[in-house]
Amino acid sequence: MAFEVPALPYPYEALEPHIDAETMRIHHDRHHQAYVDRANSALEGTEWADASVEDVLKSLDSLPADKKGPVRNNAGGHYNHTLFWESLSPNGGGAPSGPLGDAIASTFGSFEEFQGKLRAAGVGQFGSGWAWLVHDGSGLAIVGTPNQDAPISAGQTPLLGVDVWEHAYYLKYQNRRPDYIDAWWNVVDWDKVAERYGAVA
Repeated sequence: MAFEVPALPYPYEALEPHIDAETMRIHHDRHHQAYVDRANSALEGTEWADASVEDVLKSLDSLPADKKGPVRNNAGGHYNHTLFWESLSPNGGGAPSGPLGDAIASTFGSFEEFQGKLRAAGVGQFGSGWAWLVHDGSGLAIVGTPNQDAPISAGQTPLLGVDVWEHAYYLKYQNRRPDYIDAWWNVVDWDKVAERYGAVA
């Protein structure tokens, strides 16, 4: 079955003032749709045409050579953005509690130290890409990926990602990527992140 852009679980304006409605509209309706259209086109007629996006991204090395790049970029963009929308909420922010909060504190020293390290990964990502909190099979880690590379292609489970492509923030924040990341924390849905952590911890 061809990939489809999932509906946002909240209105475009729901994340104001941290992420503006026009950015959400363009980001979701145009950018994400373009990734889906190109991924579907690249996979059409192949044995992977009906596979899940997770299976496709875990199997990039099995794809024909001429498909690897387009699929990495566009199926990756679809997967990464789907996770991104699900990780945000107008009722987000604060800090995680329970097992996820404990794991963050034990891994990074404190929630504030974790925030600083993820922020640094996002600010320091050269060009377009993402900063991620992942489970790498043994515990939590912070990683950066260029472009639309997805952590699951490297055997990691993404728990939370901040999109640092300029299209994610430029209308409101221009070149102030650090300000965008600082605002983004206010809409992180820690319940959703904890749910992902619980599935792999």
